[in-house]
Amino acid sequence: MTYQNQPPAREPSVLSVLADPTRRALLERLRCEPLPVGELARELPVSRPAVSQHLKILKEAQLVREHRHGTRHYFALNPVGFAGLREYADSMWQQALNAFAIHVAREKGAVKSGARSGPTNTKTEP
Repeated sequence: MTYQNQPPAREPSVLSVLADPTRRALLERLRCEPLPVGELARELPVSRPAVSQHLKILKEAQLVREHRHGTRHYFALNPVGFAGLREYADSMWQQALNAFAIHVAREKGAVKSGARSGPTNTKTEP
């Protein structure tokens, strides 16, 4: 059975790319220096072709970049992709801070006017 109204396939989001532990391990290895595929694959419990597939996904997400030196393919972190990820995280954090500031301002206004927000304890002693 096929569905006629399926949305077109999209590239995975950076967050879904980072959800995979193998890809996170690759990024961790690349923090210090660019490395060739073979060296990256040597310390991971997956095959070299699997590492190449993970690197391809990281490259499509712009988290790594590739350069060739002779027959070797070197991968390095891509600051452009991480800048976009940081902007996303910063915007989420800024929204959370703004919402908290609004909440605090409302609470201060309620306290100054003598009104209380939220549930109150109306239990009386016998």
